[in-house]
Amino acid sequence: MSTPVTIIGAGLGGLMLARVLHLHGIPATVYEAETSPTARTQGGLLDIHDHDGQLALREAGLAEGFRRLVLAGRQASRFLAPDGTVLADQPDDGTGGSPEILRGDLRRLLLDSLPPDTIRWGHRVSDVAALGDGRHEVTFADGGTVVTRLLVGADGAWSRVRPLLSGAAPEYTGMSTVETYLFDSDARHPATAKAVGHGAMYALAPGKGLLAHRERGGTLHNYVFVTAPQPWFAAIDFTDATTAAARIAREFAGWAPELTALITHSDTPPVLRPLYALPVAHRWDRVPGVTLLGDAAHLTGPNGQGANLAMYDGAELAKAIAAHPDDVEAALADHERAMFPRSAEAAADGIRTHQLLFGAGTPHVLLGTDTDDRQP
Repeated sequence: MSTPVTIIGAGLGGLMLARVLHLHGIPATVYEAETSPTARTQGGLLDIHDHDGQLALREAGLAEGFRRLVLAGRQASRFLAPDGTVLADQPDDGTGGSPEILRGDLRRLLLDSLPPDTIRWGHRVSDVAALGDGRHEVTFADGGTVVTRLLVGADGAWSRVRPLLSGAAPEYTGMSTVETYLFDSDARHPATAKAVGHGAMYALAPGKGLLAHRERGGTLHNYVFVTAPQPWFAAIDFTDATTAAARIAREFAGWAPELTALITHSDTPPVLRPLYALPVAHRWDRVPGVTLLGDAAHLTGPNGQGANLAMYDGAELAKAIAAHPDDVEAALADHERAMFPRSAEAAADGIRTHQLLFGAGTPHVLLGTDTDDRQP
């Protein structure tokens, strides 16, 4: 294809698109708001599924590199009652169906697979305008511009490209997470390290819960889920780490101290992360010269599928572009025709999973052990 591809966003989806395009000999440039690959931390563990994320990595020729970065044993999971009782303990089965990898390691794998001039760091998009005939002009915060005939918004929840296609905007789901870390936990927090185990730990109650992962060594990465309106969180001063942690911990009063330590003993200040989502069946009419992928197209609450779908979108879009070297519109139509039902199904499945995790009767309904004698 003689038309270069302009990608906004150097997340996993945008990088996967650029990588597979590169393998097909199709030029692409990625514009990223962050100033460098190390400008911020890249989140925690991702479970990469064999039916989408791993397929994309194979398409990108990165399957072997991926396997070298997998953290062995982290597919293990356990469910605890609020009093610390172990309700279920599922070891890593070793099959590799959904192995765990740090998001930062996966992103680095993709970055290192691209020619060095592919990414333009420090390019924050301030405006995108349609010029007609399928052309679009992207304006950056520094005043620079680029005109393209094939524009892909891979720029996440608050995409600046999405308004070209859709009036939809993310809405607050009613739940937020508070992110905390415990370092060197085996030595410094042995009871909590034991409670979390070797992989993921879920301690759940209706409307709230703790989800912790063991990352490298003794690092415990925890997400505190709380159902509350945004003004409730706004009333908490997160610049005062001790006070903020104590306020969040009050929502878990009476829970086992080895569990609440994930909040009150954090080695980092608690970070508030409100959860937003686009409509479940978000789609748009075909607009010449532009499309979306990943969270820009189908943002949902955390359901274990976001990174997988973003990479799969990127690989599939690259294949569609390569299959229609002289017809941009045919390529984008093929991409959207396949992506819309795929992402709608994943979003609906995510809502069902959320209900199992945080709805009435959790965790017993989730585990199939529903009884009338439940933990408070």
